[in-house]
Amino acid sequence: MKSYENLKHTKWECKYHVIFIPKYRRKVLFGRLRRELGEMFHELARQKESRIEEGHLMADHVHMLVSIPPKYSVAQVVGYMKGKSAIHIARVYGGKKRNYVGQNFWARGYWVSTVGRDEAAVRKYIVEQEKEDKRLDQLNLFES
Repeated sequence: MKSYENLKHTKWECKYHVIFIPKYRRKVLFGRLRRELGEMFHELARQKESRIEEGHLMADHVHMLVSIPPKYSVAQVVGYMKGKSAIHIARVYGGKKRNYVGQNFWARGYWVSTVGRDEAAVRKYIVEQEKEDKRLDQLNLFES
């Protein structure tokens, strides 16, 4: 049986495939920067109660499979990770020490797709659930 994540009153499984790129698609994600970004993205995701299930930093883009609780939007989590990582890159590699907002490293926007149940399986479940509810209603008539 598949295990689900838990919040106080919620069970959930919300996973997203996210891709974003450096500005102008610069091929800068090599070497030390690449290793640091991997660790940093994992830590930033944890700060938003999310988890990077899989991730790969290519030379000119980032691929992630991120599990995000339903209390956060994808935009909140991805924006947070991009913003905080850009600030870190500017401070460590760009020589900007103070009051830098990191707006020059990542390109605006990202690509996202949900990862989850097969659509046909969900449709079938919904149709069969209606039939199951009717069947249970019939059984309850005899219990009264």
